[in-house]
Amino acid sequence: MSLLTANPRFILGAHKLTQCPEDEGWEVAFAGRSNVGKSSALNAITGRRSLARISKTPGRTQQINFFVLDEGERRLVDLPGYGYAKVSHAMRRHWDQTLERYLQSRQSLQGLVLIVDSRHPLKEFDQRMLAWCGQVQMPVHILLTKADKLSRSQAQVALLGLQKTLERDFPGACAQLFSAPKRQGVEEVSDRLEAWLAWDTG
Repeated sequence: MSLLTANPRFILGAHKLTQCPEDEGWEVAFAGRSNVGKSSALNAITGRRSLARISKTPGRTQQINFFVLDEGERRLVDLPGYGYAKVSHAMRRHWDQTLERYLQSRQSLQGLVLIVDSRHPLKEFDQRMLAWCGQVQMPVHILLTKADKLSRSQAQVALLGLQKTLERDFPGACAQLFSAPKRQGVEEVSDRLEAWLAWDTG
């Protein structure tokens, strides 16, 4: 059984970094603007229909949610997303600062999965996340979600276009097509997560 699907469970939600679990073990974070399918992707990857709560109101994730995969040593982290969310400018500033500090100071963080709607190019939020990770050489893997809403040729054009942008502006980041309802790309991203979360326990 995969590490990702064995026994994932929610442990806590943090509004600020001081509320996060101890900075030990290894973890991978998921980030994305509201309404791009971040919760659906997490649920598809872990094989749990309701591990991450899916809301009809975009932007409901307004805390850092931690999910433990084993005895506490390895975690998946659902970061707050916004874009369509009705949040104040003060709240946006707070999360900007919190996310930047988390990405650049969290020692247990092994990589970021950035969720992007395949029908749209990189938005300002996505570019900001890529830039923050680039500053600390944090590996980034982009999921182009909702690929089932595009034809096969349209999806390939979207992927190739993004890959060219990454090569030019964000070297080191990689991307793939993904569809939670069709389970397209689940095995590919799962293999990457397993590699990021694997270490020699002796």
